[in-house]
Amino acid sequence: MATAKVFFSVLASLLVLQQALALATFDTDTVCVWGEGNCQIHGDNLTLILNQWSGAAVKGTKEFLFGYVNMRIKLIPDNSAAVVTTYYASSRSVSKENDTHDEIDFEFLGNVTGEPYTIHTNIFVNGIGNIEEQFKPWFNPTSDYHNYAIFWSPYVVVWSIDDIVLRVFKNNEDKGIPFPKTRPMTVYSSIWNADDWACQGGQVKTNWTHQPFIARYLNYEDSVCLWTGTNSIQDCSAVTPENWYMAPQFRQLAPSQIDNMNDVRTYYMIYDYCSDTKRFNGAMPQECYLSPY
Repeated sequence: MATAKVFFSVLASLLVLQQALALATFDTDTVCVWGEGNCQIHGDNLTLILNQWSGAAVKGTKEFLFGYVNMRIKLIPDNSAAVVTTYYASSRSVSKENDTHDEIDFEFLGNVTGEPYTIHTNIFVNGIGNIEEQFKPWFNPTSDYHNYAIFWSPYVVVWSIDDIVLRVFKNNEDKGIPFPKTRPMTVYSSIWNADDWACQGGQVKTNWTHQPFIARYLNYEDSVCLWTGTNSIQDCSAVTPENWYMAPQFRQLAPSQIDNMNDVRTYYMIYDYCSDTKRFNGAMPQECYLSPY
C-alpha cells in the first residue's frame, strides 16, 4: 500500500532536494548546546546521554520557514522509565512572560522494561499548545534505527515514522484556528529526566542504576527554505520550483495514505486531545469538528 513515502516520493526527483539532503549532516548542521561530554557528534552520528549529572541537547544551525527534516533515531533500550528523548522544530520566544513561539514536537517517553514507549506529538502556535496526540509504537524503537520526519508547509504539518504518516494538522486559519507560518524554526533534539510526570503520571521514577541512558542518531536530512529575514514570510510561501513543498501534490494526503494513517490511529493511538471531553469541559477546540485531512 502507498504510505507517506508516496507523499514525499516526488521530492526525491527534485535536484534541489537531493542536493540538500546530501549536504545536511549532524556535523555540519547541528551543534551541542547543553551537556558537554553527554552530547557527542561524529560526522553524521549523534549520541545524547543522560546520567545523574546532566542530560544533553543539540540544536540545528539553520533557521527555516517550511520544508522537510528527517533523522534516524534508536531510543534507549531496557528500563528507560521517566527518561524523555525529544526531536522537534521550534521558533524562538521573546521571553517567558511573552511566549509567542511556534513548535512541532516529537517526544519519546520511556517506560519500564517490557512496556512500550509513548510517542508524544504536539504543536504550538503563538505559545499555545494543548494539541497532543500520543501513540504506542508498532515497532521496536530500541533495537534499530527508525526514520522520524516532519513536513511543514503553509498548508499542512505532517508527522511520519518510517514513511508512515501518523498525524496531520491542516491550516484552517480561514476558520479562526491558528497555524504556524510566520516564525522561523530551528531543529532541536534532547534527552532529559522527567520523572515528575513522564512515566505513569510521575508514579514511576528514573532508575539511575541503569544509567547512562543513551539515544543514538544517524543521517540528519533536511530540505528547507532558509530564513533571511521577514522577507522570507513572502519568499518561502511563493509558488516556485525552489519551494517544492508548495506544489499541489504536497497539500494533502492521497486516499491510500489516509487509509494507512487511519490504521495507525485506530490500533496504536492512546491519547487524542479531541476525545478528551473532560479536559475541555465539553467545549472542544474548533478543529476537532473539522476533517484532519
